[in-house]
Amino acid sequence: MYAPSRWLPHPDLMTVFGPLFRPVPRVPVKRERWELSDGDFVDVDRLAGPREAPLLLVLHGLEGSSSAHYVRGLLAQARARGWRAWALNFRGCSGDINRLVRSYHSGETGDLDELVRRARGEADRIAIAGFSLGGNVLVKWLGEQGGSVLREIKAAAALSVPFDLKLCAETLDGPGFWRWVYRTRFLRSLKRKSLEKLRRFPGAADESRVRNSRTLVQFDDALTARIHGFSGATDYYTQSSSGPFVEGVRIPLLLLSAADDPFIPSHCIPRPRNPLVSVELSPKGGHLGFVEGPPWKPRFYAESRTMEFLSRNTETRTRTLNADPNPNPNPER
Repeated sequence: MYAPSRWLPHPDLMTVFGPLFRPVPRVPVKRERWELSDGDFVDVDRLAGPREAPLLLVLHGLEGSSSAHYVRGLLAQARARGWRAWALNFRGCSGDINRLVRSYHSGETGDLDELVRRARGEADRIAIAGFSLGGNVLVKWLGEQGGSVLREIKAAAALSVPFDLKLCAETLDGPGFWRWVYRTRFLRSLKRKSLEKLRRFPGAADESRVRNSRTLVQFDDALTARIHGFSGATDYYTQSSSGPFVEGVRIPLLLLSAADDPFIPSHCIPRPRNPLVSVELSPKGGHLGFVEGPPWKPRFYAESRTMEFLSRNTETRTRTLNADPNPNPNPER
């Protein structure tokens, strides 16, 4: 049971505490560069462990990386249980710009699919965790797989997921000091990398529109949609939002969110009929916050709860649903 720290009474304080003040947990990882089928690459941080141990795959959030405090916190939890882990850096997020004009986005599931299929050759018990954007990618991928999901995938957890991308982008683009802080931080990083990419691929998108974007919706309309084959921001948000894919999930899945998340309005969090999906909505917790305990020894509930759920479901898959001959819950897309 999550007991929010009273010394962080505001959701924005809960949200920024970890990135600003938490010492990043130290875990012994080895970075590897993996070539992808389309000629690009991703960097993956490996946490070693016994060959017979379960393997945890971890996906970070928007403009994060495998070095994010919450990723390293989860890796530390996995290590304490004797697990192995791979933390994926989405394209362009490891510190080196990727080769192709395309990058990563909230609905891009192809790189996760390649990661999973590589993992299949090294483990017979695989669990996956995704944070924020990474959680959206994870839930969408699981819904796309439906009853065809690999038997090695035993369970998954997705934290602070923006299930409705349009609504969440408009929320961050709204008025208020803290929203301005979040929006400015994201746009500064996104623009820097995108403008560098456009210098390598002139004409791939309108550089002036990208440079002059003042909102996330404007940026996604100018660049994200353009270089990834969508007609515009609305089309990108519609096709990439994970909410409609939840009912298609066919493995145990934990969805952990906070009702006071400043990025994600609580009414967009799904209440699925799918018995394999466990939705845990805390009144407080902020965005990827979930801090508990005293200020001199804070604990991060989301990470411990995630490992508890994944551990319970990695021994055997105790509940299943019949395979869906059409696993995509939105075939018109």
